[in-house]
Amino acid sequence: MSILNRNAYASLKRHLGALLKMTYVLSLIVLAGGWLLPVALSAQSTEGSDTNPGRILGTVTDINDDPIPDATVVLKGPIADNRHTLMTKDDGVFSFQDVTPGISYQITVTAEGFSEWDSSITLEPGQNKTLAGVKLRFEGKQRTVIVAYSPRQTATQQLKAEENQRLLGFIPNMYVVYETDPEPLTTKMKFDLAYKSLTQPVFLGWTAAWSGIQQAANTPNYPQGAVGYGKRLGANLAGGVTEGLIGNAILPSLLHQDPRYYYRGNGTKKSRLAHAMSAPFVCRGDNGHLQPNYSTWGGALISNAIATTYLPGSNRTADHVFGNFGIGLGMHVVSSLAQEFILARFTSKGAKK
Repeated sequence: MSILNRNAYASLKRHLGALLKMTYVLSLIVLAGGWLLPVALSAQSTEGSDTNPGRILGTVTDINDDPIPDATVVLKGPIADNRHTLMTKDDGVFSFQDVTPGISYQITVTAEGFSEWDSSITLEPGQNKTLAGVKLRFEGKQRTVIVAYSPRQTATQQLKAEENQRLLGFIPNMYVVYETDPEPLTTKMKFDLAYKSLTQPVFLGWTAAWSGIQQAANTPNYPQGAVGYGKRLGANLAGGVTEGLIGNAILPSLLHQDPRYYYRGNGTKKSRLAHAMSAPFVCRGDNGHLQPNYSTWGGALISNAIATTYLPGSNRTADHVFGNFGIGLGMHVVSSLAQEFILARFTSKGAKK
């Protein structure tokens, strides 16, 4: 090969090598551009898009910061179809996903027993918005409650408490009222109270003791010994039953009077003394007003009059009847004084505090 040909071949070889290198570089540039351009365009599209959704979060609590579960949260847009509803979880949390940005939403929170909470919100593209201060206030509701007051039921409850009153824990003390303004007794209640007081073992014990006192005093004019004591005991039992029924049940029912003693417990000693001593002479009527105690007087007189049918002949006189009547009223006065100043402090259930 000639020198000319060798030079031409070398020159051609160099040009071909340069061309190949340029082609390789251009290929790399094209490939790189083909990869970077979509990425750039995608980034630009994402950065400039107005439809990238956002998210709204929050926690519903009461004014004490305690979470409210099962609260209803409504997210409502300007279009009727653009409405979303969900319930809060046990911790009061709610979360709306894929919320379209650039739209003015109205968010409303309601829960039973609480006042409504609402607010408006507009998201930026891709924004995660956490609502603060979603607090519901307790809602006060006015309710009208109609209470049907039953005087009879109240009187029954008060009477039951009186029937359970015990002196020294075992002696019945039924005929004393510690309530300041009790309901009046019905006729049935008056008879029930009389029956229960006359069937107590204490009544028999007291009658037996009083018969012993009469035996020692030789009155009434029965003979001494077991026969005389038995007659005195029988006469006293008959007299106690007739006076209890007539003075505490029959006449109080007919005359609408209360046979019980009303414990005062306050005021001066003088006023309390006058109140206790007047009890056998002045009683409270079923209408709540004070009136002459005809029931106590009538019970004592009638029972003493009936006693003349079984007492010895020497004791069947008017003097004996009125004498026993006076003794009976005196014992009522002593009993009232004891109730006012002594027995109340030893009586369980119902004693005035």
